[in-house]
Amino acid sequence: MRIAITGASGKTGYRIVEEAQKKGFKVKKIVRKNSKVIDDSKNTETLRFSLNNKDALDKALENVDALIIATGARASVDLTGPARVDALGVYRQLQSCKRVGLKRVVLVSSLCTGKLFHPLNLFGLILIWKKIGENFLRNPFFEWTIIRPGGLKESEIIDLENIDYTNEDTQFKGSIPRRLVAKCCIDSLSNKQSINKIIEVTSSSKNKKISFKKAMQTI
Repeated sequence: MRIAITGASGKTGYRIVEEAQKKGFKVKKIVRKNSKVIDDSKNTETLRFSLNNKDALDKALENVDALIIATGARASVDLTGPARVDALGVYRQLQSCKRVGLKRVVLVSSLCTGKLFHPLNLFGLILIWKKIGENFLRNPFFEWTIIRPGGLKESEIIDLENIDYTNEDTQFKGSIPRRLVAKCCIDSLSNKQSINKIIEVTSSSKNKKISFKKAMQTI
């Protein structure tokens, strides 16, 4: 499978790249010009440009089977970031997909997306803009999957962390290592039952272990 990953230099993005490499996928990492990235492997290509560059984005998305959108605004004094990244940035990527005929898209979003009264909205109404970005993707043209993780953890100790997979607007608290979020993104590309679903994910050692494939049968 040939996939493109935007936000590939981010804390979740680079882990998605690594999980894709484990599956033997050919990966196009799309990053900003000054982003630091891990050295490319045999099946990986790094493309550096702004997502505002329509022509470069279209060219990057040609002849790929899927796009994983791992771009996301960071907490900042710049309160316009969520609108620019999580709504307009997603919109621009999806318009590019339409122009080149790319239908399969996975979007990394967030638990509680769309909630107005939430502490995260102090950072430029980030959960509202993420919801708008999700709505752009929930379009009949696309074969879409939206992954909504809980609070993101840097820990790579995941052996005892079992994922709780649920439907839209079911979980409102909890956390999950970024590594497991990356695995969910890649698993969704290999499972057609994840298409046109919002999947909320948190993890804990207290959860019963379940495979992604089996979870998709019940969501």
